[in-house]
Amino acid sequence: MVKVIPKVSIIIPHWNGIETLSECLDSIICSDFKSYEVIVSDNNSTDGSQDWIRKNHPDVILIENKSNYGYAGGCNKGAKIAKGNYLLFLNNDTIQDSGWLEPMIELFEKDKKIAAVQPKILNYYDKNIFDYAGACGGHIDILSYPFARGRIFLRQEVDKGQYNNAEECFWASGAAIMIRKSIFYSSGEFDETFFSHMEEIDLCWRFYAMGYKVWVEPKSVVYHKNAISLPMNSQKKYYLNHRNSLIMTLSNYTLFRSFYLGLIRITFELVSIIYTIIKLDFRHTWGIIKALGWIILHPVNILKKRSRFKRIRKEKDELIMKSMLRRSIVFEHFLLKKDNYSKLLSKAC
Repeated sequence: MVKVIPKVSIIIPHWNGIETLSECLDSIICSDFKSYEVIVSDNNSTDGSQDWIRKNHPDVILIENKSNYGYAGGCNKGAKIAKGNYLLFLNNDTIQDSGWLEPMIELFEKDKKIAAVQPKILNYYDKNIFDYAGACGGHIDILSYPFARGRIFLRQEVDKGQYNNAEECFWASGAAIMIRKSIFYSSGEFDETFFSHMEEIDLCWRFYAMGYKVWVEPKSVVYHKNAISLPMNSQKKYYLNHRNSLIMTLSNYTLFRSFYLGLIRITFELVSIIYTIIKLDFRHTWGIIKALGWIILHPVNILKKRSRFKRIRKEKDELIMKSMLRRSIVFEHFLLKKDNYSKLLSKAC
């Protein structure tokens, strides 16, 4: 009997939460497209997830990691054994429409320059609004502050079909991101220093530096619970978001641009510290301070990352930045009160 090689490898990093994972796996089974394999990369769960998967989903390929490697490390370990031409990294707190896979695959097959695609991501609890994690295609300003079609900071828009067109974006959400396997490997995979949060933005930045593109395909729909593994207001989440964003600013530009944009970005961080103290949001304050502390104490890590980025770079900053917002999203949103993507700009460039 000839063994069929799956076209898509669905890789789910997982750490505790059997009920959450169960709903995700049951949803995948209902997919119309059947040429896939499911790999669960378990990050040393302590709730019996491993035995539950073996018992209830014997067709799922289970990786039992000895430590919690976070989203980035869990995904990388899953990718190492994947057989599909496309890798689909998927959060365990998602469910999917039955027709979610085909539109993304069709988009890949139309354009060989597309490295990654994300679906439209709606909120699990209120399916009429865009989800925080990626919404309908991620964008970024030149200071490495992310936003998306349908979500700017904490402001999430109602989905009225206003972003139903497939188009190029800057980053695809790690909640559900499909990537060509060959390009994933040649780009250097997810940076495990990030652990979780913004590792997909960093990866997509590398795709652009290599001359590839990232798209969103709204015909594909995924619903995301958001902040199940790490609550929105946790100190660790604040820390990772600020630290990882700073790492990108200091690592992914050429040296001079990293220096002057890094200085501006650090100034914004100092202002944020004052603001969070005034708001008595001390968890956020301490998260920012820890992020700045990490940057100060790990210059070697940043230099190594800069070296890795330089090795794969084919495009200059000027070309990559054409896909970014050349203004500050912080200024546009908080001072000019541009509270949705349409008001901000019709295209992030």
